[in-house]
Amino acid sequence: MYQHKQYAVFIFFVLAWIGGFVALAWNLLGADGPLIIFTGILVLVGFLFHGLTVKVDDKNISWAFGPGVAGQSIELSEVAEAKAVQNSYRHGIGMRITHDGWVYTVSGFSAIQLTLKDGTLYRVGTNDQKGLLAALKEKNVSIALPSKPKAETVKRNNMI
Repeated sequence: MYQHKQYAVFIFFVLAWIGGFVALAWNLLGADGPLIIFTGILVLVGFLFHGLTVKVDDKNISWAFGPGVAGQSIELSEVAEAKAVQNSYRHGIGMRITHDGWVYTVSGFSAIQLTLKDGTLYRVGTNDQKGLLAALKEKNVSIALPSKPKAETVKRNNMI
């Protein structure tokens, strides 16, 4: 069984930055109700989204944030193909739907794209692409080789 957790470095950075302002406000204004509630929300978000765990067992691939929230589990028999991909800034972090299908990521740009037999696409962020692809290959999932970009044809004006 394969299991790997990627920690949400970017989310920790943002929460620490916001937490600095909360600490300053706490120091200047004192601990009032709304500030305590906001601090609790920051701690809860940090706990729920502190990482993304990907698991591959004999029958399923699954992933979930933090302690097991907002995840997905897919039978390996439903996966038509898996391949290593690089996300861009437009994919963002967290869980969202894009033109590339569902994206689940917490940090960095490396991901695995799963194409299901019904055409549904999932991009699962990981900082261990090779390990995850090897675990899927071991379970007889088809692995696509990364495609090389096509060379651009240069059009020249011969009117000179």
